[in-house]
Amino acid sequence: MAALALLTSCIKDEEANQECDIVSAWVEGKEYENYFYDVTQMKHENIASTVTEIVFTVKSMISLPEKLPIQLAVTPGATVVPASGSEQHFKDGPVTYTVTSQDGSWQRQYTVVFREAVKPTYRYGFEEVETIEGMFNNFYHNFYIFDQAGNRQNVWATGNPGAILSKQNSMPEDQPTYSTEEGYVGRGVCMNTQDAGKLGQMFGKPIAAGNLFIGQFILDNVLLDALKATQFGLPIDRVPIRVTGYYKYRPGDTFTNKDMEPVPGRVDEASIYAVFYRNKDNDGNPIFLYGDNVLSSEYIVRKAEVASLPPTDEWTPFEMFFEGGDADPVVLASQGYNMTLVFSSSKDGASFEGAIGSTLYVDEVVVSFEEITQ
Repeated sequence: MAALALLTSCIKDEEANQECDIVSAWVEGKEYENYFYDVTQMKHENIASTVTEIVFTVKSMISLPEKLPIQLAVTPGATVVPASGSEQHFKDGPVTYTVTSQDGSWQRQYTVVFREAVKPTYRYGFEEVETIEGMFNNFYHNFYIFDQAGNRQNVWATGNPGAILSKQNSMPEDQPTYSTEEGYVGRGVCMNTQDAGKLGQMFGKPIAAGNLFIGQFILDNVLLDALKATQFGLPIDRVPIRVTGYYKYRPGDTFTNKDMEPVPGRVDEASIYAVFYRNKDNDGNPIFLYGDNVLSSEYIVRKAEVASLPPTDEWTPFEMFFEGGDADPVVLASQGYNMTLVFSSSKDGASFEGAIGSTLYVDEVVVSFEEITQ
């Protein structure tokens, strides 16, 4: 139970007056709807306790009003400065909001930023990486990209924030996913399957496979519902057709099941796949895919998967093609589809089956798209 307490934000000791979180943020008013592709992009609900940057994606920064009011809902009794509903100059850059708990003992800062929905970069070299300090003096790598406008985009996520819960005083290279200087070109990504320690065994999650995916990792869910910790996909305005890249792979020595029992004759496999899916249902409600439905959801339009990744110690090219139905051009133009791209050192790592020591390297990944006809 002590581990669960560590996952709460802003030191929540079961006293409501010590909470200082923004739980939702939105732009209110029909006069602002035309600045967004879709009205659902005007509101962020159920903001995770690990989030510190709230991003609103708009059609154009040029036409955006000089000042905009952002409505904020905070935890009971907390106060926020600048005040909820006050007009701020978001065209000038991010605006910092400070939330103070009711008893005044705790504060937390958030940045709210507006960004233009420009064409993303679809060639991933994994050169942009930063070191994050997590709990228990653990450090891990976080990957990101810069779009064509030079804005940082937090496209990539890993399970590192959850894996460090079972460690102390560890470095980025000790985690399941980290940056390596020995990429195919420049830096690359290394993913390896690890023993999750006593904490993982206590919760029935004995291994931690290295992974990298487009989407978000929801730390609050990692011990309660691990399959809901990986939220796959981000909006896209074009249809993917092919993914290429380079990999190296070496499976671990002993494949084990979710009870850490050896499975004779079974050899671990790496996994590389991608999914293109509708991000709203017929009623306009947001849809996300998670570890329990990322390959089976009814909202999937196309998916791609590398059929086989034979073990190799040399950088080897891989290729996969998207197969499935057609995208609705009207829905596509309003960013009504999400895409995710997923890499894992153990194909069944989400079910906590695999071989400790399995290691997958990837680099120079390119996503190709259908030509856009006017």
